[in-house]
Amino acid sequence: MPKKCKKILSTRAGRAARARQLLAALQKLYSQPRMALRFNNTWEMLVAVMLSAQTTDKQVNVVTAHLFRKYLRLADYASAQPSGLARDIRRIGLWRGKARNIVATARIVQAKHGGRVPQTMDELTALPGVGRKTANIILSNAYGKNEGIAVDTHVTRLSRLFGLTRAADPVKIEQDLVRVVPRREWGNITHRLILYGREYCPARCRHADCPLRRFIV
Repeated sequence: MPKKCKKILSTRAGRAARARQLLAALQKLYSQPRMALRFNNTWEMLVAVMLSAQTTDKQVNVVTAHLFRKYLRLADYASAQPSGLARDIRRIGLWRGKARNIVATARIVQAKHGGRVPQTMDELTALPGVGRKTANIILSNAYGKNEGIAVDTHVTRLSRLFGLTRAADPVKIEQDLVRVVPRREWGNITHRLILYGREYCPARCRHADCPLRRFIV
């Protein structure tokens, strides 16, 4: 990294300026970013996001195409046995644990939240299998609430590659990003970095064809 660039990115103001430039470039590439996961309502969004951990969105969509026809309502999940749901999602990684968490979450949402997916970070992260990443995705995409930035593997890798953070821990990365990214963009930056990572900059990318390689540090 050039010394001048290193000095600029060592300050919060420098990283904030870099973030604004990066966001503008990403917006040109992806003017209307959308989730790749498919669902029909907020509960199905939560199920799809829970299933997506360590699994591609493409694979989740294959499974949920059948799942959402079989389980039509939250009550269907709440009344299911984890072993039965597990058989329906067995093509997805960590399927046994995910099935247990989805059934347990459905029962809690039905009993404690009147069948509606909670709208606060604390209530969401109290649900089995729901961490900050999942909660941030639900709050932003279902309720239009920017309470934080969802950090997945693409966001982790690219935010480090572009000099917005030096951290490796997702919680610390989120803390660094919310300091330099305007709040109105907290939801969009996740989608845009994911789209960019998939299209141009996968984990083993050599960066020769990356349209944003000028931001690489």
